[in-house]
Amino acid sequence: MAGARSLVLAAVLFLLLSVFGLCLGGITGKYVRPSASTSDMPKSAFPPPPGFNAPEQVHITQGDHDGRGVIVSWVTPAKRHPSVVTYWAEGDEHKEKQKAHSKINSYRYFTYTSGFIHHATINGLEYDTKYFYELGNGNGTRRFSFTTPPKVGPDVPYTFGIMGDLGQTFSSKQTLEHYMANPKGQTVLFAGDLAYADHYPNHDNVRWDTWGRFIEKSAAYQPWIWCAGNHELDFVPRIGENTPFKPYLNRHSVPYKASQSTSPLWYSIRRASAHIIVLSSYSAYGKYTPQYTWLQQELSKVNRAETPWLIVIVHAPWYNSYNYHYMEGESMRVIFESWFVQHKVDIVFAGHVHAYERSERISNIKYNVINGQSTPVKDPSAPVYITIGDGGNVEGIATSFTEPQPSYSAYREASFGHAILEIKNRTHAHYTWHRNQDNTPVPADSLWLYNRHYYPEEESSP
Repeated sequence: MAGARSLVLAAVLFLLLSVFGLCLGGITGKYVRPSASTSDMPKSAFPPPPGFNAPEQVHITQGDHDGRGVIVSWVTPAKRHPSVVTYWAEGDEHKEKQKAHSKINSYRYFTYTSGFIHHATINGLEYDTKYFYELGNGNGTRRFSFTTPPKVGPDVPYTFGIMGDLGQTFSSKQTLEHYMANPKGQTVLFAGDLAYADHYPNHDNVRWDTWGRFIEKSAAYQPWIWCAGNHELDFVPRIGENTPFKPYLNRHSVPYKASQSTSPLWYSIRRASAHIIVLSSYSAYGKYTPQYTWLQQELSKVNRAETPWLIVIVHAPWYNSYNYHYMEGESMRVIFESWFVQHKVDIVFAGHVHAYERSERISNIKYNVINGQSTPVKDPSAPVYITIGDGGNVEGIATSFTEPQPSYSAYREASFGHAILEIKNRTHAHYTWHRNQDNTPVPADSLWLYNRHYYPEEESSP
């Protein structure tokens, strides 16, 4: 009789779960974009700026470790010079303007030859100050501006925008414009996969030029913090291209030496109240490799009394409940996850999967090959893992989920969008994800995040 009752109760529970659509995990967003590949915008949509030899593809990133430096990068298509950036603080227009000279390089890729690529580092800037800068001369002169961050400190508020896997499609345009219409973002954390030039025969590097012109309207005015993805590899021996990351490394300069890194593919910066670590999923990271050794040393240097928020950017996600790129980040997770838990990393941003997902605070560090404990468990010292590979690239949206939704997945949705992280103080930050189809102020997913070092309480999903 008791056994019959148990069977009835089990059946009722199953029916309730079925009716209310409950699962092991969290929420799967109901909005789904069409799954067909998104079309790239034509090259004609990205014309060069007017004027002879006018600087183009202008973008900036942080130029030192703590935010008083800026690297200004641009391309001159016809001549190497002028190779100077002229800059001044707001209100100092009538004072003598300062200058910084660029380092110039160019490269060949198959039959393509780049323009002259400039990287000029401006150091010694004042914190929390608006600067103007000019490039070029004559009818090719162009003017831009940026604002430096506040001085590093534990309760300094700051807002980051987050994007990944952008490309240069009509959907990419919608993502970038949607982000730019959101007035809060001050610096972009970019989780890899930039131009998608490798989508075209022989990795058409003209697409690197058009992408640089595409993002200029944002990247020339606020720093983009770069992480390299698989579409930056551009390693094609059959056409004689044997140098990985050649276009990416020529075009994107980062301050890796400031954090004692030996490669621009992994490095760190500090900005306001955040310590940001960038890793490379597609460089060696096993024991004793340069990336492994650097990360081990870097994590020990993090000073939570000055930068309470510890953020990591990597391209291949470690936790992913889509049927795309499943477990591609697993070997890196196995090597580094225990370090992230030990050092109480707050958030890990990744791209690669062309959709959106946010995890619970979970870890799988107890697992080894003999104990069988291979299920992720809640862990208050673990990061929240966020997959933000939903920029809108030519490969289209990822629409196939693993079912049932696993317990570590808090929210997932097959849509394009961007995210905003508003750090309020040493204990609280507000995170929102914005679907392209919604009005800018409307978050499709949101969460108050609590700092793992100063306030390691459990967050409540909405």
